[in-house]
Amino acid sequence: MKEKVVLAYSGGLDTTAIIPWLKETFDYEVICCCIDCGQGSELDGLDERAKLSGASKLYIENIVDEFCEDYIMPCVKAGAVYEHKYLLGTSMARPAIAKKLVEIARKENAVAICHGATGKGNDQIRFELGIKALAPDIKVIAPWRMTDVWTMQSREDEIEYCKQHGIDLPFGTDSSYSRDRNLWHISHEGLELEEPENEPNYDHLLMLGVSPEKAPDQGEYVTMTFEKGIPTSINGVKMKVSDIIKKLNELGGKHGIGIVDIVENRVVGMKSRGVYETPGGTILMEAHQQLEELVLDRATMEVKKDMGNKLAQVVYEGKWFTPLREAIQAFVEVTQEYVTGEVKFKLYKGNIIKAGTTSPYSLYNESLASFTTGDLYDHHDASGFITLFGLPLKVRAMKLAEVEKNNNK
Repeated sequence: MKEKVVLAYSGGLDTTAIIPWLKETFDYEVICCCIDCGQGSELDGLDERAKLSGASKLYIENIVDEFCEDYIMPCVKAGAVYEHKYLLGTSMARPAIAKKLVEIARKENAVAICHGATGKGNDQIRFELGIKALAPDIKVIAPWRMTDVWTMQSREDEIEYCKQHGIDLPFGTDSSYSRDRNLWHISHEGLELEEPENEPNYDHLLMLGVSPEKAPDQGEYVTMTFEKGIPTSINGVKMKVSDIIKKLNELGGKHGIGIVDIVENRVVGMKSRGVYETPGGTILMEAHQQLEELVLDRATMEVKKDMGNKLAQVVYEGKWFTPLREAIQAFVEVTQEYVTGEVKFKLYKGNIIKAGTTSPYSLYNESLASFTTGDLYDHHDASGFITLFGLPLKVRAMKLAEVEKNNNK
């Protein structure tokens, strides 16, 4: 009986060419596994394509709800954003995919897991750290790093290889953007984006919505509710998290929300330029933050900001299945106990404009915040506070003056 390998299968040219290559190079039985994180129509026709290419079996595993609840929401609650812009769409999905690949590998008694990530990108790290953490005994095969036996260097090479092995599929040689899509976002790399001095061709590039210039001239009000940091409804209609993100994607795309052009620092040491479309995610992150402004105290917000930045780095680097991620998430969960309330905002040409936020746990006190004197605040108390708060500055200034005086004698 042949040994089995589980291939992370997208249905694209790369992973299609990998199927006969695995059989020819290692004499494996190839089990394809496509993980559905909300790619939509990209999954159409995969079963036939995988079988035609020589796979003995194809799993299509829908993990959309798990992806939303167990991976996206912890990052939303934390406010995790990499390098101030990237909302971690690909980064969050990779550990979820790795976990499912390991489950299928265990079910099939496979000895190896294969992925089609390149040797220059972040995804190879994210997949392999996830597999190492969950199944250290399973071998990982990364064809693009095995240049002694993987000799294909272009789409033309792969198409020719497939044809030589009786696989004649409608793959073209035309260049296009390199994209990754799931429910949370779409990333775009390549073509004019390869040069940072080039403006993105948004008319050609965008898939989830329009640019702000082409958004409607009329703004649209949206109301969301949250319970303990989790979104529960849009405009009064209760929905599960995945449906909320779908609806926000629709609304955000319509109004040109969540388009980010970034030159980011990859884990492997190089900079890369890409455009991310995250319409629903951008709205959800902003709405959650607006509610937190009301209910979190200053000291907690300061530490939480640091924890959010740290979590973004941890997730970006593929270290999801680590004690550090668990510890950060545990801290964040405590901060979400009272993040409950309603957020209203207006979407208008790429902007999310506040229109009112309420919470039963709001720490905002009108008597304290107003310019008139309230019962809880005596203006005279500020004098003593400033004296003590500024004491280190005053002592330092006095000491410097004393030293200068002595030096001038």
